[in-house]
Amino acid sequence: MTTTERPGTAGPSTLTAAGRYPAVPAARSVPDGRPPRAGRRLTGVDAARGLAVLGMIVAHVAAADPGAPLWQAVHGRAAVLFGVLAGVGLALMAGPALRAGTADARAALRRRVAVRAVLLIVFGVALAGISSGPMVILAVYGVEFLLVLPVLCTRARTLATAAAVWAMAGPLLSFALRSGMSVQTLGGTVSPTDLTAPGSALDALVRVLLTGAYPVLTWMPFLLLGMALGRLDLPRYAGRLVAGGLGGALLGYGGSWLAVDVLGGRQTLLDSVAPAAGQLALPPDAVLDLLAGSAFGVVSTTTPAWLLTAGGHSGSPFDVVGAAGVAVAVLGLCLLAARAVPALLTPLAATGALALTLYAGHIAVLAAVGDTAAAAPWAVTGVFVVAAVLFATGWRHLAGRGPLEAGVHAASIRAGGAR
Repeated sequence: MTTTERPGTAGPSTLTAAGRYPAVPAARSVPDGRPPRAGRRLTGVDAARGLAVLGMIVAHVAAADPGAPLWQAVHGRAAVLFGVLAGVGLALMAGPALRAGTADARAALRRRVAVRAVLLIVFGVALAGISSGPMVILAVYGVEFLLVLPVLCTRARTLATAAAVWAMAGPLLSFALRSGMSVQTLGGTVSPTDLTAPGSALDALVRVLLTGAYPVLTWMPFLLLGMALGRLDLPRYAGRLVAGGLGGALLGYGGSWLAVDVLGGRQTLLDSVAPAAGQLALPPDAVLDLLAGSAFGVVSTTTPAWLLTAGGHSGSPFDVVGAAGVAVAVLGLCLLAARAVPALLTPLAATGALALTLYAGHIAVLAAVGDTAAAAPWAVTGVFVVAAVLFATGWRHLAGRGPLEAGVHAASIRAGGAR
C-alpha cells in the first residue's frame, strides 16, 4: 500500500475510510479519546473491509443454498463486520478535528459525516429499488451516521460503555416494543415506493428503527463499538483485539448454547413452535432449526426464550455480542496478518478500499443476471468474488480511490469547507 494518505469514506462507504498508523506512543490509546496522528494506511483495516464486502457478496449471491456451511458462517456476521468497520472509519475521520480541538473543526466534521449519511441513504434507497432479493443495508447506516453526529468526538471509554449497554438493552427494548404491535412484517429495507406511496413513510421509519432487516435499535452497538476501537493504536492492539473478540464470541455463542441446550431454553422454544410444526407436518426440532437459521433481523415475539438464541442476523443479545466478537477478532487477525505478510493482503486490501463501489455494483449485477445465481449459486458466487477482487486490484492500482468512494469523498470535503 502507498504511504500517501488516501482518505476514504465512512460506512459501507466506511468500508473505504482510511486506516492510518499513529505517530503517538503505541503502548496505549490516547486517554482523552483523541485518535493518534495519521501517517499511512492500515492494510489490515482495508483487508478486514475486503472480507466484509466479500462476505456480503457470498451471503447475497449464494442465498439459494442457505444450508451451506460457508453461507451460514457469513450470514449476518459479514454485515456486522461492516458495522464495526463503519465505526472505525468514523473515528479515523474524527482524528483531525479532535487534534485541532476547535469548535469550527468539529462543526466541519459533522457536516462531512452528515453529507455522507445523506448519500448513503440515497444510495441505499436506490439500490433497494432495483435489488432482486438482497436487503440493502446502506440506508440504515446513513440513519445511524445522523444519529451519532452529537457523539463523534466522545471519549473512547464512553463509546465502549454505550456499545455494551446498548448491546443488552437494545434487543430487550425491541422485543418489548414489538410484543405490543398487533401486526408485524419482519425484514426488508426502505425502497423508493416507501417514499411515494400514501401512508408508507411511517411504516418505512418503523422498519428502519425497529422491525427491518437491520433495525437501528439493535445495530447501533456495532457502530459505537467500532468508533471506540478506532480511537486505539490498532496495530499495537491487534493481539488484544483477537483475544477480546474471541472472548466476546465465546460469551455470545457459548452463552446461548448454555441457555438453550443446557438450562432448558430449547424445550420452551419447541413448545412455542409446536402449533406451526403440526400445520406443516414437520418435527418441532426441524421447525425450530428452520426459524432459528432464517432470521430477518429480529427474533420472534412468541416467547421471550427467542432472546436466548444466537442465530445469525437474529438481533438477540447473544447474537449481537457473539457477532461483534467475531468482527473484532477478524479485524485483529487482519492487522496481525498485515504485520507478518503485508504483500499477500494487497488484493484483499484493495477490495476493502473499493467496498462501497463493489457493494453497490454486486447488487446491480445480481439484479441483472436474475435467476442465474439461483440455478448455480456457488459457481456464480465464485465468479462474483473473483471479479470483485480483480476489478478492485486493477482499479486501485490505476486510479486509486473507487468511483463511488471518490464522489462521496469530494462531496463531504466540500461540505466540510475544505478545498
